[in-house]
Amino acid sequence: MFRECVEEPAFSDEYGTPYATVCLWREHGDAVWRHGVITFPDHGDDGADWLFGLLTDGTPEAFREWAQDYYEMPIDLDAVRHVHSGQPLTAKVVTALDSATTLAAVADGVAATGYPIR
Repeated sequence: MFRECVEEPAFSDEYGTPYATVCLWREHGDAVWRHGVITFPDHGDDGADWLFGLLTDGTPEAFREWAQDYYEMPIDLDAVRHVHSGQPLTAKVVTALDSATTLAAVADGVAATGYPIR
C-alpha cells in the first residue's frame, strides 16, 4: 500500500535510502495509529528527546525557542501565543511574526490550511 511512497525519489537520498525518521499511519477504519517493528538501540538514546522535544513540550515558549534558533532571529512571543491558542490570524500578528509580509500576502495559504483569519 505504501510501497510507492517509499520508492518515490523525492523522499530518498541519492542512494535511494528513504528520508524517513519515523513512520506512523492509519488505514481507513483504524481506531489507532500503526507502526512497524521498532528495535531500540542498546545505549538507551533513541533520539526521541531531540527529535520530538518540541512536540512533547507543546508550549508557545518551546516553539519560540526552536523558531529563534532555526530562523536565527527574534520571534515575538505574544504572536506565537496568539497562533498557538488558535485565535484567528490578524494583520498585527502576521506583521509581528514577519515584518516583511502582510496578512493579504499569506491569506490564501493560511486559508488553505483551515486556520481562522480575521
